[in-house]
Amino acid sequence: MKLTDFITESYISANLESEDKDELFEELVEILVRNNPDFNREEILGAIIERESKMSTGVAKNIAIPHGKTNTVNDICGVIGVSKKGIDYDSLDGEPVYLIFLLLAPLDSSGPHIKALQQIAYLMQDRDLYKKVVGAPSSSEAYQIIRNEEIRRESEE
Repeated sequence: MKLTDFITESYISANLESEDKDELFEELVEILVRNNPDFNREEILGAIIERESKMSTGVAKNIAIPHGKTNTVNDICGVIGVSKKGIDYDSLDGEPVYLIFLLLAPLDSSGPHIKALQQIAYLMQDRDLYKKVVGAPSSSEAYQIIRNEEIRRESEE
């Protein structure tokens, strides 16, 4: 599974305006709902907040992966956000986050959800790639950076 299988340019914000976690969730969910008007905003927010209440998804190295499961989505979907100034996220390492991957999956789906989380972890082990995505001036450029890296890695396998 590749992130670009379910995240396109319109699901990326290279210039988030949020200053805290609650604003961030609202901003990312807005991107998702703008692309999918049938999605239930409150149900999505509830799923993300419920998961976040168990343990911070600010995983370290300035990356957060808020995620949840809800039947308002039919398949795995997601949004990528970049904050140029950093967001206080209550991360496990105490550092602000600059790169955020929001993932949602249907309640009865675990395989694709886990594979997507693994793909994010795999890609973000490369700090140069992280820096390129965070430094991208536009959503289209951030998308191309991720897409090109996925194509490059796929050709090496």
